[in-house]
Amino acid sequence: MATIDVFNHNVPAESDFGYSQAIKSGDLIHVSGQLSLDEAGEFLYADDFAAQLGQTYVNMDKVLGHYGVTRNQVVSQTLYVVNLRQHAAATAEGNLAYFGDHRPASTVLGVTELTFPGQVIEISFVVDTKLPA
Repeated sequence: MATIDVFNHNVPAESDFGYSQAIKSGDLIHVSGQLSLDEAGEFLYADDFAAQLGQTYVNMDKVLGHYGVTRNQVVSQTLYVVNLRQHAAATAEGNLAYFGDHRPASTVLGVTELTFPGQVIEISFVVDTKLPA
């Protein structure tokens, strides 16, 4: 029987909406869309793509750290970007800086809006704990 390990940032949206930040089932960790929330669950940096992307990566690292895994074990990601044409170069630059030589499968979607007013980026991803760290 597979064990399930759930992770949350303990922000109000998790209980208000009824979701977990991540669920580990077997060797895979499925991570909900990460965005620029602070420790209290407050949305940060409205309309500032670079700042939101940086905070989103900080929150991704928190999830990875909880499970004791690294960026090199991310096997796929989906990025949701408002005004993708405007932010395409910054999205690519941020992705390269975050992952270095690691190349997870990636899908980038241009969307018209996200949950919070001024939110311009959200990233969900899957981790395989059996890959080398």
